[in-house]
Amino acid sequence: MQVQKVFVEYHFSLMWNFLVKLILRNRLANLITIGILTLIMSMFAFKAELSYEYAQMLPESDPVNITYQKFKETFKEDGSIFFVGMKTEKMKDLEFFRDWDILTKEVKKMYGVKEVFSLSNLFELRKNEAIGKFELMPVFEMFPDTQEEYDSLYSRVMDLKFYEDFVFSSAKDIHLMLIWIEEPVLNSKERIPAIYGIRDFIEVFAVSHDVDIHYSGLPYIRTIISQKIKQELLLFMLLSVLVSMLILLFFFRSARAVILPVAIVGIGVIWSMGLMVMIGYKITVLTGILPPILVIIGIENCIYLLTRYHKEIQEHGGVGRALSKVIRKVGYATLLTNATTAVGFAAFLVTGNTMLVEFGIIASISILLMFVFSIILIPVLYSYFSAPKERHTRHLEKDWVNGLFSFVNNIVFKHRSKVFIFTIVLALAGIFGVFQLDQKGTMVDDIPHRDPLYTDLLFFEEHLGGVLPYEISIDTRKRNGLTDIKNINKINELQEVMLTYPEIGKPLSYIEIIKFAKQAFYNNNPNMFGIPGNHERNFIFSYMPKMDTVSTHEMLQAFSDSNMQIARVSARLKNVNTKEIKEINKSLKAKIDEIFPPENYDTEITGTAVVFLKGSGYLVKNLLWSLLVATILISILMYLLFNSFRMVLVSMIPNLLPQIMTAALMGYLGIDIKPSTIIIYSIALGISVDAAIHLLSRYRQQLIIHNWDVKKSVESALKETSVGMVYSGIVLILGFAVFTLSKFGGTQSLGYLIAFTLTIAMFSNLILLPSLILRFEKSVTTKAFAKPILEILEEEETEEDSEDTKQESV
Repeated sequence: MQVQKVFVEYHFSLMWNFLVKLILRNRLANLITIGILTLIMSMFAFKAELSYEYAQMLPESDPVNITYQKFKETFKEDGSIFFVGMKTEKMKDLEFFRDWDILTKEVKKMYGVKEVFSLSNLFELRKNEAIGKFELMPVFEMFPDTQEEYDSLYSRVMDLKFYEDFVFSSAKDIHLMLIWIEEPVLNSKERIPAIYGIRDFIEVFAVSHDVDIHYSGLPYIRTIISQKIKQELLLFMLLSVLVSMLILLFFFRSARAVILPVAIVGIGVIWSMGLMVMIGYKITVLTGILPPILVIIGIENCIYLLTRYHKEIQEHGGVGRALSKVIRKVGYATLLTNATTAVGFAAFLVTGNTMLVEFGIIASISILLMFVFSIILIPVLYSYFSAPKERHTRHLEKDWVNGLFSFVNNIVFKHRSKVFIFTIVLALAGIFGVFQLDQKGTMVDDIPHRDPLYTDLLFFEEHLGGVLPYEISIDTRKRNGLTDIKNINKINELQEVMLTYPEIGKPLSYIEIIKFAKQAFYNNNPNMFGIPGNHERNFIFSYMPKMDTVSTHEMLQAFSDSNMQIARVSARLKNVNTKEIKEINKSLKAKIDEIFPPENYDTEITGTAVVFLKGSGYLVKNLLWSLLVATILISILMYLLFNSFRMVLVSMIPNLLPQIMTAALMGYLGIDIKPSTIIIYSIALGISVDAAIHLLSRYRQQLIIHNWDVKKSVESALKETSVGMVYSGIVLILGFAVFTLSKFGGTQSLGYLIAFTLTIAMFSNLILLPSLILRFEKSVTTKAFAKPILEILEEEETEEDSEDTKQESV
């Protein structure tokens, strides 16, 4: 085993020396190759497109998803209605109604519109005694010529209880226009011009008549959100680059140290976007924030490399030798830090969620590519310039830098007991805060409450019960089972039960058509809207055509399958959270089973809201698994680097503590666990552990130099890495902080929660980690720790160093 380990170390060292030569002795070839490939990738990158399909959170094999897909096959799409609503008494005016009628007809002609339903084109059932049948006829068969005629027709429409709280609310003067969007348009980029075109056209009507019009529904919500994502993608890219440039300029006081790193991360972003197109992925709410994240991580790489380069210039001088040492001393540690960061993103692959899996794949590959570009281009580009001047390396000796080191050194060596007491208090407070966490979330909770998108949603919730599809299917297991009076009464009973839930809007089913028929039989007397009694049922039913032939309007044939076996009870749900949806489902399902015994009926509660509930819970559960997977994989990588389980355990404590504190912060502030907040943990863990790797790598090297004097080695390691840790920590914290400017709650959470996590991690790695090493020096600093499975080259000057020194003029 020992021989095998020596063999691996020897060949690994040879490989790393070969890499140094490959980078520095083929500078022009490297630049040309990367340049040409980047041009090719840029052609792909410019073809990147936004994803317009609804994010699928459940795997295809999940029972809830199977039920939902089966429902859509039977009754078509449940989330295709674009709601347009207003509260006004002006609808009682003939001239206003005339323009509303024109608007309805013009919208019907617009691209992407499948059907439009509003006051002006409603239908009623009329009893034709001559043929003994009901006829479905438009209420406004002839447009009224006078206000008196219109008043009569308007009053007649208000008496049609079928449409109450569905198309209008007579008591509240609420009027809706329901616009069905064609499914091919709904799931393509054509949705944007279609939805915006409809809205802008209606807004002209709103302005000319001085009325406030509200817009909602899943097609509209999805469109607005996708456009906000597109706008924020550019905004965050610019902000992250600007923040990075300012920090680089402040630290290094050199235009070169600003321009070159920004150019390098720009190359990485181009490759990332090009790779996404090549694989066939589209930009989602997650992949949309990847470019600025790559900028932040890429700049962190450059800072570590440049800080080490400046230090080598200070100590040894000579550009070639300094760059060679940078690659050997920092390159491998940087590879490991990028690998751990990539693992944090790659852990999303275990979630099974398409959007997260795509994000994990692209992010992990892009991060590793960013390392490749950093380790090649920083040495190559800087090799063409003269050595940095003294003013460029002066940042290594600034008073605040020395003050920081003295402060950290003083705490670590003189106040360790206080550090441990403070850590225990923090951990206890963190654990208590974790128990305050709650798992809640709504379908549109990432939208600011002051945003028109959210306030318009509240309008529909207040007046018409919401806009989110909530569906119940009832299989009678018998052909024409829906015509059985027993089943008619049962479904009516169910609808009355649903009306007792304030979160659920008015339910609709084929029962409403039967009630509609009874009202029509009694010459549209609104008081007669209801289920026919036993003595009148045969008369009324004799007027009704077979249910599967009612095809005059699509809405009236959307409540049962073609065999009249399966009924659809359709309602609209308010934007309640997942916990509330779960409670509603549980309570309602129990009542459904009382009305429809499972031994005789097959009933399912489904719809977009239900799928969201299951998907959110599924995603949170799998994201917790992804965090566990990330922790295990990162621990394995660190073991390969340090060859000590004890050292891995000690190093993970300062990096798991920030995770606990972030969860506690969420608990104390009432921030719920949901997919948009829980993804931060795997990302933050992969990034925060970077500082520990850099510190422990230098610590191990200092052990060799100081002949296993632990205290001197810790002090030297802190002195060499503290500046880079603080620099990169500031970049990461401020870089992620730009996401707090997002208009989405989830993206804002990503910004300030990761920034908080990394702030805690920076100080815990600077103070807690070296304190733990000193406290447990005998148990963690073993001979095995000094001989890792994968060796990092030590300080001694090698033959390659001498050769590089001789090649300074190259």
